[in-house]
Amino acid sequence: MKPRALTIAACLLALLSTVGAALPYPILPPLFAGSALNDFNHFLGLPPKLLFGIAVTINPIGLLIGSAVLGPLADRYGHRPVLLATAFGGAAGHALSAVGLALQSYPLFLAARLFTGLMEGNGSVARALLADQLAGDERFRAMSLLNGAFFLGWLAGPLLGGATVHWGVTTPFWIAVAALAFTAILVARALPRTPPATAAARREAAPSWWQVARRQHALNLLRHADLRTLFLVELAYASGVTAFYEFYPLWLVEVAHFDARGIALTTAAMCALMTGCSVLAGRFAGGDPLRRACWSALGVAACVLGVALGGPVTGLLAIILYGLPNAVWSAVIPSWSAERFGRAHGQGAVMGLISTTFCLASILTAAAGSLLTLIDTRLILALGATLTAGAAVHLRAWRRSEIMTSSASPAPADPSGPADRRDAAAVPRSPAGEPAPETPSTHPAPASRP
Repeated sequence: MKPRALTIAACLLALLSTVGAALPYPILPPLFAGSALNDFNHFLGLPPKLLFGIAVTINPIGLLIGSAVLGPLADRYGHRPVLLATAFGGAAGHALSAVGLALQSYPLFLAARLFTGLMEGNGSVARALLADQLAGDERFRAMSLLNGAFFLGWLAGPLLGGATVHWGVTTPFWIAVAALAFTAILVARALPRTPPATAAARREAAPSWWQVARRQHALNLLRHADLRTLFLVELAYASGVTAFYEFYPLWLVEVAHFDARGIALTTAAMCALMTGCSVLAGRFAGGDPLRRACWSALGVAACVLGVALGGPVTGLLAIILYGLPNAVWSAVIPSWSAERFGRAHGQGAVMGLISTTFCLASILTAAAGSLLTLIDTRLILALGATLTAGAAVHLRAWRRSEIMTSSASPAPADPSGPADRRDAAAVPRSPAGEPAPETPSTHPAPASRP
């Protein structure tokens, strides 16, 4: 197997999974907030903003389920069949989304977005594939490219939607169908088939996917007090970030009177700033990480509050500048969490806890936003800013507690090796703060790995 072809196939899957998640962001707000009432945006006579909130919520629900299910399925049946099935399945999901829009069928569109989210959970399988098939510096380079592909998808998705929607609201989805079908063909050529004997032995030896998911679910880590604190801080921060990312396009339509192209260009500027900052953040890793994270959370809160309280010009600048502090948090917290907890609990489990927390935050804020926007879209943004500021306050108190604990007793030597730190630094996040799908842990739990 050629490592280059393998890496290209995995990166294309990662790119298109995040493209599919971000694709509707510039397309949906004008349909619900800027169009005349029709069967799609006034389904069952419900308010368009409520329907918009539900449409935004449904994809993260599918992503949450898919992330939990697809990894164990790949352990049982191999990476190749799962990646092929999810690539073709994702293409089918986008096709159904296009059909739902064309027919103005809101239920069909919701079902399609849920199914697409399930298929987009294949990012963890792509990461596991590279970890299993490559080694040493070659694996590290491939993982870095994969991380960049996940992040780039949040830039490419809104750009694709905004740049092609003038040819028809379904056009971006059909382009995604063609891209995923091409990627599935590339995966089929790049990945070797699992020998029948090996595949049969894997299925017989491994427990069911439900047993694996139940025994190694990331939320099991909440039994530990420090990890409960990490969960609460990350949940508050991610709730603020997802409130911003899911509803600033609606603010752009209502306050700045932007269309899909304007939303896409604004998102592109934000993502470009975040990409540049992420590169620089990786080069300047010194200093107190929790202090940097506190200031980053306060910066995000200020930007989100600027959108909630500002006019068109102030809000637009705040949206773009948001990418700066969010990129710093995204570089600092996963790396610090891996150093602090990865050795004892497994890197994959800790990263999985952060990823699961983001999915939960996305669902909760989308549900809350669908109700608050009935009153005023700025309310959900103000709530998001408050939650993010609360995360900064909670993290600052935790930092003080860590300092007091370390001064009371000598800190043990760091058991993590250079490889652990390198792997931790390579974990990316979406512009919404979302971590990329979980890399299989290099320190597995002793009992129940299949």
